[in-house]
Amino acid sequence: MTHGPVDLNADLGEGFGRWALTEDEALLSVVTSANVACGFHAGDPSTMRRVCESAVARGVRIGAQVSYRDLAGFGRRAMDVPRAELADEITYQLGALDVFARAAGGRVAYLKPHGALYNRVVADQEQAGAVVDALLAYGEADGRALPVLGLPGSVLLRTAAAAGLPVIAEAFADRGYTPAGTLVPRTEPGAVLHDPEAVVKRAVAMATDGAVVAADGSRIMVRARSLCLHGDTPGAAELAGRVRAALEAARVRVEAFA
Repeated sequence: MTHGPVDLNADLGEGFGRWALTEDEALLSVVTSANVACGFHAGDPSTMRRVCESAVARGVRIGAQVSYRDLAGFGRRAMDVPRAELADEITYQLGALDVFARAAGGRVAYLKPHGALYNRVVADQEQAGAVVDALLAYGEADGRALPVLGLPGSVLLRTAAAAGLPVIAEAFADRGYTPAGTLVPRTEPGAVLHDPEAVVKRAVAMATDGAVVAADGSRIMVRARSLCLHGDTPGAAELAGRVRAALEAARVRVEAFA
């Protein structure tokens, strides 16, 4: 039996100046979608250009990974930003990355929030509304309705869908889940899975059964079109390769979402 299709996405371009964090080239040989940092939590113009060029050359879709303006905290610190201001900042990040994507012969194909913003828009209507406002403003200027990648059942995906935007649900092979289907906060034990075998098995289970074992041992449904592998963990590229090989061995079609 063939399963899927399933997209594999990873966070890329998370460097700044001489500092590099993600194994961009190696990961681009494995994933089908690249969440590219847009300069607010990580990334700089030259890094954005390089990743876009490599992604286009390898046929990998480019996504804008937008965040709060928080380089010092890597976008993982909680912030309260007024809706209009946050929408402007997200639109700014989208536009900056799309210039580099177009110069490389591609386009920004979707948006994904990062870090604290990602977690905030799971339940916060105002902040989720700011992300949707930015997508709508971008769509009016560009003539395209960009999909948004996010957690199944989140306020963000519900708000985006209500606004007529395409939504893509994703799951995390290397993150712990609460019984409610949200991610275990990084400040708590078990937030990130470090055992490669466990990550590989979890990815296959998510793709074939649409389920995952939560932190309390309960089995929850996490049906998703895309699986995320974090690019900033040690050995991320090797692990991503193992995940993709295991998915293909389980007869899961690995391909970008339309």
